[in-house]
Amino acid sequence: MAMTSETSQTIPNRVLGLYDKPFWQLLAETRALHLQRCGSCGAFRYPPGPVCHECLSPDYAWTAVSGGGSIMSWVIFHRQYLDLYPAPYNVVAVRLDEGPIIISNLTGAEPEGSWIDRRVEMVPVPIGAEILPRFALVR
Repeated sequence: MAMTSETSQTIPNRVLGLYDKPFWQLLAETRALHLQRCGSCGAFRYPPGPVCHECLSPDYAWTAVSGGGSIMSWVIFHRQYLDLYPAPYNVVAVRLDEGPIIISNLTGAEPEGSWIDRRVEMVPVPIGAEILPRFALVR
């Protein structure tokens, strides 16, 4: 586990797959989300992988996406599992405007009632030396 310099909380070490490193590097460098985009059919994919899920083409380019989307599922955990996430904390599944689904957390004020279909935008959150993609409600 890596200790953060700013918060002195532990961040679990990332387990990176073969295609994950550019995602995190581009997020750190640009503070924006980049996803693999198929060079043949244009489909975006996340998580990153070796071929397009639509046409099986191995051609792709890392492409900036809007970071906008809508919440398709959410949960509030009332038990603490990691130091970085004291209970209660939320987890959201966001369908990005470009199609892929990303799992993250909602920052800022939590909406009342159901969160489903609420518009959000990606917010880069620095934690120590790391940048994590979080989401905030669009006002």
